[in-house]
Amino acid sequence: MQRFANVAIASLLVAIVATTGAIACTVNANDQVSLTPTHTAQPVPTTYFSLPSITDIVEEVKPAVVNILVGTVSYNFFLQPVPTEQAGTGIIIDPRGYIVTNAHVVEGANSITVSLPDGRDFEAVIVGTDPLTDLAVIKIDGGDLPTATFGNSGALRVGEWVIAIGNALALKGGPTVTVGVVSAMGRTIDAESGWSLYDMIQTDAAINPGNSGGPLINLHGEVIGINTAKIASIEVSGVGFAVSSDTASPVIEELIEKGYVSRPYLGISLVSVTPAIANSYDLFVQEGAMVYHVSLDSPAYAAGLKAGDVIVEIDGSIVKTADDVILAIRGRSVGDRIYITYYRGSSKKDMSAVLIERPRD
Repeated sequence: MQRFANVAIASLLVAIVATTGAIACTVNANDQVSLTPTHTAQPVPTTYFSLPSITDIVEEVKPAVVNILVGTVSYNFFLQPVPTEQAGTGIIIDPRGYIVTNAHVVEGANSITVSLPDGRDFEAVIVGTDPLTDLAVIKIDGGDLPTATFGNSGALRVGEWVIAIGNALALKGGPTVTVGVVSAMGRTIDAESGWSLYDMIQTDAAINPGNSGGPLINLHGEVIGINTAKIASIEVSGVGFAVSSDTASPVIEELIEKGYVSRPYLGISLVSVTPAIANSYDLFVQEGAMVYHVSLDSPAYAAGLKAGDVIVEIDGSIVKTADDVILAIRGRSVGDRIYITYYRGSSKKDMSAVLIERPRD
């Protein structure tokens, strides 16, 4: 019986040898199985991976990152004024003292104090704000100040390392540095102001209260985003957002030049068509942007658009959601004529309108 068992084992090993070529098998006269390696085993290759060092990058950018302390006034139950403070972060973008931050950081400010990493404090004034991008420019009376360099956010790829620097939780002792990756590009989020923010960079680099207005930088030390929001929830972790540098740069330039941003205006409020909305309003189409309000004395009003119309094309480009219309208009200039295809009931219609400057609130 032992002999047959050994022969069976030998047969199995011969089959393994035929498949792998890794060992040779022999059976001696006493039916003992012998295994002889046919080659020397090679060590398993090890891939070494190390995280990038960010110390030099931080030291390069940090002098241009400032703490912002904003004095505001709130009112108690008896409508008595109560002084309050809120903290944020800013980025020096011009050696003359221009600083970019978030619009919500300086909203309602009675006073703004800017603290530089070198220990100097300055009083700042607001140059201009733009709630639609949650950006603001403030200015201090300084000269030959350190500045940060803006990069091209359009060249970013999901998975790239990024660094956030800011006045997190208003902690003493200098800015907080966190690191993460680009989690997604081109996000649209609803801000607390009520506006939708477009072309946002999503990152898992920790962004906490006080980080707002601070830089999101790449491994070249370039600002590719301005940190603006975090989803705060027990169920959510590592989801922060930054205004992309490509969106921010022209806004910042216009705020410095004019104190506000001139935007084209059609004068309609929209909602994306979904199957549920299509059924509720008995719409002829299943996607597009439904008009639910038309402002008086607007280009849309003059062109004849009405509540209930569903826009399906702008300048020949298909419209699937309300965002498609908003972004198409934002990509135009004041004075441009746009061509719109829409449905009114089951009738398909065409119209055109000349965009005017958005009224300032």
